[in-house]
Amino acid sequence: MRGNAQKVFASKIARALVTLVLMVTSVFILMRCAGDPATVLLGPDATPDMRAAYSGELGLDRPILAQYLAYLHNIVRGSLGVSYVFRQDALGVVLSHLPLTLILTCSALTLAAVTGIAAGIAGAVFPSTFIGRVCTIGTVVGLCVPSFFLAIVLMLVFSIQLNWLPTGGADSWRSLALPAVTMAAASSAVIARYTRVAVRESLDSRYVLAAFARGIPFSRILIHHVLPNAAVPILTVVGLLIGGAVTGSTVVETVFSWPGIGNLFVTSVGNRDIPVVQAIVLLAGTAMIMTNLAVDLGYTWLDPRSNSSET
Repeated sequence: MRGNAQKVFASKIARALVTLVLMVTSVFILMRCAGDPATVLLGPDATPDMRAAYSGELGLDRPILAQYLAYLHNIVRGSLGVSYVFRQDALGVVLSHLPLTLILTCSALTLAAVTGIAAGIAGAVFPSTFIGRVCTIGTVVGLCVPSFFLAIVLMLVFSIQLNWLPTGGADSWRSLALPAVTMAAASSAVIARYTRVAVRESLDSRYVLAAFARGIPFSRILIHHVLPNAAVPILTVVGLLIGGAVTGSTVVETVFSWPGIGNLFVTSVGNRDIPVVQAIVLLAGTAMIMTNLAVDLGYTWLDPRSNSSET
């Protein structure tokens, strides 16, 4: 059993590494097909000689394969290149924007987890009541409304009409409110949907019906029987949302001018700042891989049978 578990874990790591290499390769190719960075950075008034000299300085005049192999070699050495715009280490530029993105994503995911799990439990336990119907309708609305549209509506209401919160920036906690709510809306709806289904299935199971028949209080059944068995699918969706939170914050950060990694990614793509874009993709891919591995470990802790079912 232990040997099989080690094989499953090793295969997951191998698949994750292959996915990461394919992702980095795709971004490497697409960024070089998007246009010449020298033309974007020097402007339309630059002469061909100036662009050629600048491309040579950046190493963009070498064959694509040579650039790709050099980039992979630098990754192994722990270097992700120098930003074309900031003239600094690309990884250092990304890491300098990381704290604000972590503040935004942690706030949004915490809000999404609390509201989503509560709404999912309410919708499963009280499906025919007013509270259950409100939670269900809220879940559907959260899944259907695009983030950019919700961001604009919140900005119009709370920033322009009521003048309660700023429209953008990262000056204080008040600047965090609207981006966090916008980012949490869709995630909360997804968590609520999975929680509702998982709790409903647990409530309909035989061991829960037997617990009701023995006269065990409903609150005890919910806490000690229903929620632990419903935790695996909830953990899955929360883990996936955590892994994609860094890249998923791009739209919200751009709309609210939040100076995090998502905003930096959009700016760097527009400036053809290839080292910064590749550093962000590598960081986001690594975060997704580590999150998936953490979810797998959570599976083993919550349900040891999941370790043997994959063999």
